[in-house]
Amino acid sequence: MHLDPAMKWVLTIRSASVDPKIQVICFPHAGGSPDMFRAWADCFADNVDLIAVRLPGRGSRIREKPYDRWEPLVTDTFAALAPRLSEPHVLYGHSFGGRLAYELAHLIQAEYPARTQRLFISACRSPNTMLSRPYLHELPEQDFLAAIKSMGGTPAEILDSDLMRPLLVPIMYNEIRLTELSNQPDGRRIDVPITAIYGRDDVFVTPANMKGWRGCSLRESELLTMPGDHFFLETHRTQLLDIINSRLEGAKCPSS
Repeated sequence: MHLDPAMKWVLTIRSASVDPKIQVICFPHAGGSPDMFRAWADCFADNVDLIAVRLPGRGSRIREKPYDRWEPLVTDTFAALAPRLSEPHVLYGHSFGGRLAYELAHLIQAEYPARTQRLFISACRSPNTMLSRPYLHELPEQDFLAAIKSMGGTPAEILDSDLMRPLLVPIMYNEIRLTELSNQPDGRRIDVPITAIYGRDDVFVTPANMKGWRGCSLRESELLTMPGDHFFLETHRTQLLDIINSRLEGAKCPSS
């Protein structure tokens, strides 16, 4: 049996049972598993498809090398998602996943205009603001691991495991490096509404480097504050999903 190569990229968490449907396409944080979004499965209306992107280094792709440049990462992710992108959808990305979602939105609007209904960005610095140094990816390994542990999101026992650490740390390092070194001062904007969200206790992503998201869209945009730190999507899941669902209610299926 021939297996579609795109299937390794996409985890289908739930399928819509009624039409017209809209897809929620999710992108996890650096080193994050798409399985983290399984807890969202019962939190949407019957017309919502919920899928998550599986990048190299996760699950069945655990032995694959992570990307170290944006262009091939965005191009390959776009190709894997292409069969779904002609249908109406929203993109949700957390931290590194937020920047990946934003870069994909530019490709999508060129190839599938008006299909992306909204871009949800959480705990991710806007591309038109600079990041203060020192960068996490420049730290010695022990300091890098300590910083990752302080963020939460990845259990300490995994980072301390002699079996898992050599597999996970290079992926987190590469994806954090991509995020930290990537800037976009040219004012490039997308024709998609943006909802940008940050945790009020997040010491890694602050209001100062989130506010620039308002300048990244040609459409209306909003900057919202949540309780919690960098991983408020886990500690305050209900509040986050309330925000997403309220915006999905206004999403419209474009005419063909």
